[in-house]
Amino acid sequence: MGINFKSFFREELSINEIQVAMENGVITSKELVMYYLYRIAKYDQNGPKINSMLEINPEAIFIAEALDNERNLKGVRGLLHGIPIVLKDNIETKDSMHTSAGTIALANNLANQDAFLVKKLREAGAVVLGKANMTELANGMSSEMWAGYSSRGGQTLNPYGDPNLFVGGSSSGSAVAVASNFSVLSLGTETDASILSPAIQNSVVGIKPTVGLVSRSGIIPFTYSQDTAGTFARTVKDAAILLGALTGIDKDDVATYKSEGRLQQDYTIYLEQEGLNGARIGLFNNAPKDYYESGEYDEKLVGNAIQVLIEQGATVIEDIEIPSFHRDWGWGVSLYELKHSLDNYLNRLPSHMPVHSISELIQFNKSLEKTLKYGQDKLERREKFPNTLKNPEYLISKIEDLYFSQEQGIDYTLKKYELDAIVFPSYIGSTISAKAGYPSIAVPAGYMESGRPFGITFAGTAFSEGVLIKLAFAFEQATKFRKAPKFYKK
Repeated sequence: MGINFKSFFREELSINEIQVAMENGVITSKELVMYYLYRIAKYDQNGPKINSMLEINPEAIFIAEALDNERNLKGVRGLLHGIPIVLKDNIETKDSMHTSAGTIALANNLANQDAFLVKKLREAGAVVLGKANMTELANGMSSEMWAGYSSRGGQTLNPYGDPNLFVGGSSSGSAVAVASNFSVLSLGTETDASILSPAIQNSVVGIKPTVGLVSRSGIIPFTYSQDTAGTFARTVKDAAILLGALTGIDKDDVATYKSEGRLQQDYTIYLEQEGLNGARIGLFNNAPKDYYESGEYDEKLVGNAIQVLIEQGATVIEDIEIPSFHRDWGWGVSLYELKHSLDNYLNRLPSHMPVHSISELIQFNKSLEKTLKYGQDKLERREKFPNTLKNPEYLISKIEDLYFSQEQGIDYTLKKYELDAIVFPSYIGSTISAKAGYPSIAVPAGYMESGRPFGITFAGTAFSEGVLIKLAFAFEQATKFRKAPKFYKK
């Protein structure tokens, strides 16, 4: 005998639809949580076995019940009251769930406090549903490792079409969970493309904010310079609602201090249906095709997107130049900073944990065959780096990254062409935006003949999230491209 859910429950539910239903007594947060747990059981862990979820919060139903009771007694905290959300497995939570970044070595790592952004979510009334699978160590483990794979969680699959389809960067589980309707919202993290890439590959909206807009404390690090958390949702509006709930000054993350007076707690004020009217947008469409993953670029869909921008009143300057885009971007910053930041994180773990340094992590992996399906060459390479961050190669790389991505990159181009934003096909602008620490928003832009999702990315200067949300929302409303996946048969 199957479980019968109320007729309200269906795929692609939005925050506003859910809040209206809960306010009118049609559904409860508890029922909503149960609905998503059912879908996870049926499609993520069974059936097509999408495998986007790594761990379920055993307290999720209790939390939802408490929020339902609070709604009845006191009213709602805001738009996230009772809304389920999934977190990437490198984000710490002080509950019964673990924070492992996909590693078996940290499978029993229980954080002693919530990450700052998790505190913000709980205060807003969100229900933390579980942790999402991710590329192990945010793709810091092996150059051979397939995106979406971790030793602890296995392989996350793309829900669209062929299960071998590329699933996107390290926040793949977070993107897939939202794309597959296993949660309303999710959080990911990005160093370079880890939000934008899976958003594009899985036909969802991904916002990678300015570094410093959202606190990074309580997140297993990759770099100091480029790391940021960001949002996944099925609509620009829902992604914007979530972003506003995350912003704030955190005494434990100095990068957030520069956002004072520049952050917003409500990004829905930028949701303008006519937001493209009068905008000046530069299209960067002259990158060699080897910049794209195999089969990722679709000339027809790029052309369709341009046409939509023009029809909605934007002036599109095609084939703009970004002086530094084609330079040979070095990886000195990430190479040195991962060694330093991850070693520091591991060193602070409790004494009962099996590893407290990258060297110990490498040895642990060698002792357990399951951890080395794809090897650990990236980790072994970084083990040899110093942990002082005074090396001249590192210092020059850090300075050059900022100079060429900002002054000779995005800011130069925005000023030269008098642009509100730059549009990139797919997510090829991820590296220059990541080096600059600047925001980007990926939005669905159709599907290829094979059924593979396609998207475009709006990018801008520091703290231009409002402008990008306005443009992305207007594009989304004019197209309504997103479609729920039809799960393949394995």
